[in-house]
Amino acid sequence: MKSTTLELNKGSRIDIRKSLNKYVLELILLVIVIAMAFASPGFLTSENLLNILRNIALQGCIAFGMTMVIIAGEIDLSIGSTVALTGVIIGLTTGWLSSSGMMPMEQAVVVGIVLSFVVAGLIGLFNGWIMTRYKMPSFIVTLAMLNVIYGLAAVVSKGFPVTTLPSWYNELGSGEFLSVPIPAILLLLVFAVVYTVMNYTKFGRSVYAVGGNPESARLSGIHVLRVKIICMVVVQLCSALSGVLVSSQVMSGSFSFGKGWEMMAISSVIIGGTSLMGGIGKVRGTFIGLIFLGVLINAMTLLNVNEYVQYIVRGLLILVAVLIASIQYMKKKG
Repeated sequence: MKSTTLELNKGSRIDIRKSLNKYVLELILLVIVIAMAFASPGFLTSENLLNILRNIALQGCIAFGMTMVIIAGEIDLSIGSTVALTGVIIGLTTGWLSSSGMMPMEQAVVVGIVLSFVVAGLIGLFNGWIMTRYKMPSFIVTLAMLNVIYGLAAVVSKGFPVTTLPSWYNELGSGEFLSVPIPAILLLLVFAVVYTVMNYTKFGRSVYAVGGNPESARLSGIHVLRVKIICMVVVQLCSALSGVLVSSQVMSGSFSFGKGWEMMAISSVIIGGTSLMGGIGKVRGTFIGLIFLGVLINAMTLLNVNEYVQYIVRGLLILVAVLIASIQYMKKKG
């Protein structure tokens, strides 16, 4: 009887430990929220919470696409440059079509948006093709493309912001629907789509299989190269959406937009528990990681923490998250 009680106690301790490990990020987030509620009266206001959602929406849309890419065992560093190119394409297309008299500016911007998504899809297709066709590391391919696309955006815009955009376009990035920022609504829609695909479709299961063991996935009848290429296209389309939102907010397109955004997107994915080794991760975890970073940055801003200190904190968070993920990976392998 006594040994049975000890076994039950030991089992319950193990269950508690597993639960704490599983929800450690949520627990830390809760502690930060409670602490900030006392430290800053304006933190828990609806206005500030919606502002956090608005701020994480731009990089957040990309983060969900990046989750698919990293689970598939790859990475894309060119997403920031696609954000910049998107704004430039929309501005130049709108200006050319409206100035030539082909259509009003209000309609021309729609053509620019569609064209930017097509170009982003082609960039993803090219990244995926050259990566799989010549067995090149996605890190190298997309790092090279980061510079190529930024350069292209700078050349076609001649280094100046493109501001030929209709007034209604600003609503996409700065408007609200039922008092909720439109970027936040789009963030939730992207999350819902990617979450559904990764958890309830055959393609989602294929992404996990490819990232976990490409050879076993191939022997199971999964077209490994096709899955990876689709993931690369998806993250580029998400980047184009973010490019639309940021150019809408500032009502211009510039080659300088999106610089460093890949770090925010990748940070959210890693902090959310997705392994850089591939095959392990959750879209839900990325969403928690986004909220965690958004709340942390907002808290540090409200507390007037030095901007450079904020970089140090974010860098340490990524390091700790990767360290924890690596330890858990080695334990599973061991």
